[in-house]
Amino acid sequence: MTTLTASPRAEATPAIDGRALRDTLGRFATGVTIVTARTEEGAPVGITANSFSSLSLDPPLILWSLALTSPSLPAFAEGRAFAVNILGHHQDALAMQFARPSDDKFEGVAHGDNAAGVPLLDGALARLECRVEFTRIAGDHLLIVGRVQAFATEEGEPLLFYQGGFQRLSA
Repeated sequence: MTTLTASPRAEATPAIDGRALRDTLGRFATGVTIVTARTEEGAPVGITANSFSSLSLDPPLILWSLALTSPSLPAFAEGRAFAVNILGHHQDALAMQFARPSDDKFEGVAHGDNAAGVPLLDGALARLECRVEFTRIAGDHLLIVGRVQAFATEEGEPLLFYQGGFQRLSA
């Protein structure tokens, strides 16, 4: 089981308008992913996330974060493996399906499992299969660092998230 530790607080933070900060951060375009895993009981779990980033090539590490209030937190905090499914421009409806609360986000979603039993979504632009390297609480989120075990890519354009909405690349 993974042990969660809180990051130390160096000093008090000045009052910041949360909505204004969110709007400012929204000026940074990101890709859109669906991170998948299995609960301890074996049920598939997945969430839409744009907090994904590469971290290191040697060793191959990636990073993403999950709100501590997420109903999916136990599966990712206690799990040993997960996959990051990077979405293509045509998968905005899929991103919304996994962003909403639901008992079965996988209903009607074509997917298979890797050797570790982690769901891999069909049609993703890229997939990274990871084992959990470590986790750490940072503010109101859990940081999850994964070591890439396998990956695959497909041709296509990415789905982007910018200023609160889905976007496509334009020339």
